[in-house]
Formats: sequence, structure tokens, C-alpha cells
Amino acid sequence: STSEVYGDPEVHPQTEEYVGSVNPIGPRACYDEGKRCAETLFFDYRRQHDLAIKVVRIFNTYGPRMQHDDGRVVSNFVVSALTGQPLSVYGEGQQTRSFCYVDDLVEGLVRMMETDHAVTGPINLGNPQEVTVAELARLTIELTKSSSTVARHPLPPDDPRRRQPDISKAQEVLGWKPEIDLASGLQRTIDWFERAGSASAT
Repeated sequence: STSEVYGDPEVHPQTEEYVGSVNPIGPRACYDEGKRCAETLFFDYRRQHDLAIKVVRIFNTYGPRMQHDDGRVVSNFVVSALTGQPLSVYGEGQQTRSFCYVDDLVEGLVRMMETDHAVTGPINLGNPQEVTVAELARLTIELTKSSSTVARHPLPPDDPRRRQPDISKAQEVLGWKPEIDLASGLQRTIDWFERAGSASAT
């Protein structure tokens, strides 16, 4: 599953017990509600048929091998910075996200899969270090040594203002927490994009 089940949360950080704040008819609703529905079906099958399930709620994840055109903010920023294009920031860029490096996420997933049948989740997997989109843009430009500027655009409807996981349950049940800080992970991601030539493909 995903942190999108929390919608535009009114509780920070988000624990697994928080039921979320989702506009069911908004322009982003099909994704949010799709994830919520999937969790519902999983737990219904668990209750009815004792199906073995493992549910994790993945927060923003990034790292090498991202597609250069996948529309995620990290890949968008890195490609724009490497090609000297403006980095698109929506609103004032004060909305926050919590970016987890892919190696950390995979470690959390493996630990979850190795738990016994009774451990179903949901369990948040993400980096609790909150960063604004504006800060991410500044750091990307700094690490790439780019001449890119920031281009402001109107904030889309229902864009979450804050997103930050409470990972207490992951620490307690899985013995897991992320190890790689944003600057280090972002540098590895930039290095990969440069080696792969993904940016030049645009």
C-alpha cells in the first residue's frame, strides 16, 4: 500500500491507526481510494479465509534506476537540474514529503516478509525526516552544481500539505529504520542518472 491512504493528513506524523483525510471525489481520489480499497479487500480475505497477508504503507521512495520521465518529484528535479532546465515547484514549495532511499525501503520489505503469519500490518515504511519541496529543489541544484532556476506553478487541488511517517511500529516489530540521509541518497541518485545518461535521453 502507500502513504496515499492518509490523503491530506491532519495528524503529524501519521501512525498506522490514523484513518486519513481523503476527498473521495477529488482529482487525485482514484489513487488514494484505490489503495484504501485494496487494503480493505486484503483484510476481508484475511478475516474470511485466513489468507496470509503483509501490508506496508510505503512513503515517498527514490534512488537509482528511477525512470527519468516517471513524474516523481525526485526524478523530475534531477533530470531538470542535469539538463539546465527550471525545476517546477508547485505553490510556494512549503508542502513537505519524507523521502526514503530505495535500499532502506527494500530492507524494510524483506524484514516484513520474514515475519510470522500473525504479523499482517499495516506498517509504515518511510523516512521520518520531513523536507519541503523547496528545500529538495535547492539541494538538488546544489548537488548537481546546476545553473537551473526554480519555476513556480499553481498548487494542484488536494495536493497533500504534509506527509511524514511515524515508524515506531516498524522499529518495534521489524527492528527497522532508514539509515541513508537525504543528501547521501540524492547524491547516489544523481550519480546514477549521470552514468546512465537518462537525463540526456530527454
